[in-house]
Amino acid sequence: MASFPRTYSRYTLDAIQLLGEQISIGRRERRWTQADLAERAGISVRTLNRVEHGDPGVALGTAFELAALTGVVLFQADRERLTADLDHARTRGSVLGRTRREEEVDDDF
Repeated sequence: MASFPRTYSRYTLDAIQLLGEQISIGRRERRWTQADLAERAGISVRTLNRVEHGDPGVALGTAFELAALTGVVLFQADRERLTADLDHARTRGSVLGRTRREEEVDDDF
């Protein structure tokens, strides 16, 4: 099976670049080198460099951890509010139920 390069919308690419720039600013405001932040996050300097330059192939968890370490607010600065929003989203998701695609498919022929 041939693999094709992943494409992203302009909005997604801009958002990833914005996050990378905000992480870079937060790092520099703390007077941390890339090596300092990479060590704190448990990643390589190369991976940090990819995040700061808006590479969409970096793991979401890595980008979010770097944001947390550098003070970049992604959703809610208030942890209680973040938890409440997460609980609300989970409740909403459970009310909506599973879509047909999410249901287990019986492909035993």
